[in-house]
Amino acid sequence: MMFLPLALRRLLLLLLLSGSVTGVAQVAPTAKPGGLVPVGLGWARNNVNGAVFRKNSVVTHKQTQYTAFYDSVGYIVLGRRALPAGAWQVQRTRYQGKVSDAHNIISLMVDGAGYLHLSFDHHGNPLRYCRSLAPNSLELTDLLYMTGKQESNVTYPEFYRYPDGDLLFVYRDGSSGNGNMVLNRYSTKTKQWTRLHDVLIDGEGQRNAYWQATLDARGTLHVSWVWRESPDVASNHDMAYARSLDGGKTWQKSTGEVYKLPITEKTAEYACRIPQRSELINQTSMVADAQGNPYIATYWRPVGSTVPQYQLIYLTNKQWRVAQVGQRTTPFSLSGAGTKKIPISRPQVLVGNSKSNPPVYVLYRDVERQDRVSMMQCTDLSTNQWTTKDLNAEPVGNWEPSYDTERWVQNGRLNLFVQRTGQGDGETLEKLAPQPVYILEWAP
Repeated sequence: MMFLPLALRRLLLLLLLSGSVTGVAQVAPTAKPGGLVPVGLGWARNNVNGAVFRKNSVVTHKQTQYTAFYDSVGYIVLGRRALPAGAWQVQRTRYQGKVSDAHNIISLMVDGAGYLHLSFDHHGNPLRYCRSLAPNSLELTDLLYMTGKQESNVTYPEFYRYPDGDLLFVYRDGSSGNGNMVLNRYSTKTKQWTRLHDVLIDGEGQRNAYWQATLDARGTLHVSWVWRESPDVASNHDMAYARSLDGGKTWQKSTGEVYKLPITEKTAEYACRIPQRSELINQTSMVADAQGNPYIATYWRPVGSTVPQYQLIYLTNKQWRVAQVGQRTTPFSLSGAGTKKIPISRPQVLVGNSKSNPPVYVLYRDVERQDRVSMMQCTDLSTNQWTTKDLNAEPVGNWEPSYDTERWVQNGRLNLFVQRTGQGDGETLEKLAPQPVYILEWAP
């Protein structure tokens, strides 16, 4: 066999992993659990592969894990492997997205019957949704409708899996500063989608909600959101909250008071009041602990300061509390429309499964830590003492954290989608060649 230098062998491997021929599967070498597990080469001129609001970028069903990303010319590549350390099988699909717009992310989930569901390429355009032809398959159906209603102006598709294996699908109908939150539910028995709410959170034609959501182990659905008054990100304000104990049909406040739907700016419960022009970011993350208490991670600039700080808003003993996470020193300001080039990522929050006083983890990327994948951890929120570590050594550009929520719930292992990405301000692109996609594995 002809000898090839190590660098060239690695490059050829990544080219094979990119699935450059439609419908042809390639297999990565088996990897031991832990560290960075390579998957393929992905588009990197903006952060469309690395946005925090991908729900999900990686997902596990039983002992099979899946991921998805856009390749160098915008085709969707699917990956599948057997856990804990099977080889990644990657396959380019026939579907292509407008990767020049960083809003147009890929979201995926697996239902309780093992079917993969995929929604992608949305920024105020008709629904693009498909699912696998069979359980545990990477072959996809043609594009499908869900309910056929309010599917012409879709942005921010998100999937969540109920404890019984059914799926929740959430998206925005409308535009920035003027949009509403829509909820659908998928039945694994009938393989049909039904509408839960045409409008759950109503911007009343004047504003829209930018939300984050989570389904906890009890099946309670938690949603929190900031309001935006216009397309300008500087008009973000406040953090509101609602929960549903019946899968999204009826809604209540944290006090148990029942909401009259749809929820509006005047009727919402506020976990924290935050003024406009506070550098408050939108679409971050939330989780709930084993007792059903919600935790919301975000960032904004405290009053009297020029430096935005990571913040944790959480419910304990029926009281909302706010804890600053870490101490940044670099100021920046948010204003304007479109995807912004920001020196920090939006945060991702996780909690341990302890029934009392669980540890809290915040994942992020910050220029102050040379744009590495970083984590802050607090073992006791009553002290608000945080320790910081980097989970990798190399910079990841403008990447934001998204992870396999189902595997974390199953066994407490963090599987994080990682890729170095660029991001120009206001949907402009950076001159960055396709970059390797990895799954970063970590356990407490």
